[in-house]
Amino acid sequence: MNFSKWIVNGALAVSLIFLASCKDEKTGETRTSSYPRSETIYLSGSQWGDPNTFNPLVEPWLVAWPANDRFNIMYEPLTAYNSLTGATEPILGTLISYDTEKVVVEIQPEAKWSDGVSVTSADVKFIYELGKRFPQAPTNYIGEFVSEIKVDMVDGKENVSFMVNKTARNNPLAILDQLQAIRIVPAHVFEKYLADNNNDFDAVKKIKCDKDPVVSGPYTLSQYNNERIVLVRRDDYWGNKVLHDGALPVPKFIIHPIYKNNDHFAINLQKGTLDASMNYIPRINEKKKDGVSTWYDAPPYFVPGSMHFLYLNNTKAPLNDRNFRRAMAAAIDYTAISRLALSNYTPEMKPGLIMPDGLEKKYYNAEEVSKNSVPLGNKEFAKELLEKSGYKSIFDDKGNLKHSIGPKGDTLPTLLIKSPAGWSDWEAIVNLTVKQLRSVGIDIREGFVDGSQYWPSLPSGEFDLIMRKPPVAVTASLPWNRFNAIMSSRNWRPAGDGNFMNENEGRYNNPTGAGYNKRVDELLDLIPLLTDEEKLKAAYTELNNIFLQDQPVIPVAHLPEEYYQFSSKAWTGWPTEKNPFAPPQLPWVGSGINTLWRLTPVK
Repeated sequence: MNFSKWIVNGALAVSLIFLASCKDEKTGETRTSSYPRSETIYLSGSQWGDPNTFNPLVEPWLVAWPANDRFNIMYEPLTAYNSLTGATEPILGTLISYDTEKVVVEIQPEAKWSDGVSVTSADVKFIYELGKRFPQAPTNYIGEFVSEIKVDMVDGKENVSFMVNKTARNNPLAILDQLQAIRIVPAHVFEKYLADNNNDFDAVKKIKCDKDPVVSGPYTLSQYNNERIVLVRRDDYWGNKVLHDGALPVPKFIIHPIYKNNDHFAINLQKGTLDASMNYIPRINEKKKDGVSTWYDAPPYFVPGSMHFLYLNNTKAPLNDRNFRRAMAAAIDYTAISRLALSNYTPEMKPGLIMPDGLEKKYYNAEEVSKNSVPLGNKEFAKELLEKSGYKSIFDDKGNLKHSIGPKGDTLPTLLIKSPAGWSDWEAIVNLTVKQLRSVGIDIREGFVDGSQYWPSLPSGEFDLIMRKPPVAVTASLPWNRFNAIMSSRNWRPAGDGNFMNENEGRYNNPTGAGYNKRVDELLDLIPLLTDEEKLKAAYTELNNIFLQDQPVIPVAHLPEEYYQFSSKAWTGWPTEKNPFAPPQLPWVGSGINTLWRLTPVK
């Protein structure tokens, strides 16, 4: 299930660069922005094309920043997850308890919408239950997890109980994720929109919500065009008193410039006309002399939080042979990928789906990983495994691979790694991987395509291999949600039938196939219900061992959830390893938003 269903399309952009001040080419005079630099921060990385709508009920990948994604700067969720500490922090609500039966949240009694109306359980129920009324609503999946929402008054405060749907997903962990992923919207506003449009949900989705939107967060939309989106501070934000001891966020304005390509991020960070960015910038160490900073001062510079993968189509020969898949995993030089493709932004690659550091470390069993994994970067092992499995490689007189032969004596087709054209880090990963796999006799080539060909390939299964970062955020359910995204067969569909749930896009472990391993799904169902830490670690170890033995996908790097780099030329006080008051996120995601109250303008 994709709890945070959005797509970051970094391949295309159509806009110009906006700077706080610039010279008129005709007069040579400096034109100064109406936004004083000491009151304005410039952040980027979440808006590439023209902003078309700010309606939070539209599919998230169609909505402009910051009304899309998990951004909590206009429309807030109930809670925020702190990816450094693992704490669930209060926003519109406070997590009271959770168990296998229910998740209970107390609504913040002082929370108000920007029109002065109180935030109540009615707003929570509206967005959570919208999918019951309208199947095309972005929260239409909630019913699989929440069977009922109950509201009780406790000491004069509203307690909302999300009852775990025991007959469907039976997963309280997923409900914890939803607390930070689902932004609450004003029911009194959107119910009126529905009434005015005869309950035509599609008509309501056409409302842009770009004029004086009713929001609960600390900033609201001021103006926008195809060059920038501007937010202005709400000085009457309820959270200033309740969450920040009465202080205001320091910047009065937040501007998201819409840049033309990746180069502009690095250029403007170095100039100090951009304050922070979440985009991949190669060789960040070379930018540090120009004032660009990261969480760590030395490699890997960023905090690992996600994995990037080569998804393998497990239904296609020879990729349906786990020995072939394991040989591929062994042949790749992950150190070269880290150094040459990713500028040393990733720690040493370790096998499996559990991060060996940070909050997931307690579930990582190094001894079992060693027993069950192939040796990474071992080309001789890869060659021997291919040979033992009946594969042969035909080279010409110059040592160039001509083709490969399968165990049945048939010439194997050339495999293609599909990846978005123009994504420089992914392109570099693919190029290196192709070179390394061909050197051990696997006939494979690059397959760079534009977004219109890339994105539809995932649900349709029209790929051999495909570069992929699964839609898994750093949330309370890790590492379960990563295993689920890769291995769950709950929504397994054959290639061509579509897999709109964003689960198991590699189509591993066909539940109707002869080799189906039901233990995988049993463990995925069991883990969210375990409370004993030893039993939980044992279950994760067993599931990870199955992954290592079957190798349904190939992790190629441990990378940050989002790149976090900043300039201190105009603003100081950014969180870092030495000052970890907030996670390494731009100040519009999760607990990273607390940065807005700690920044200081450079005088």
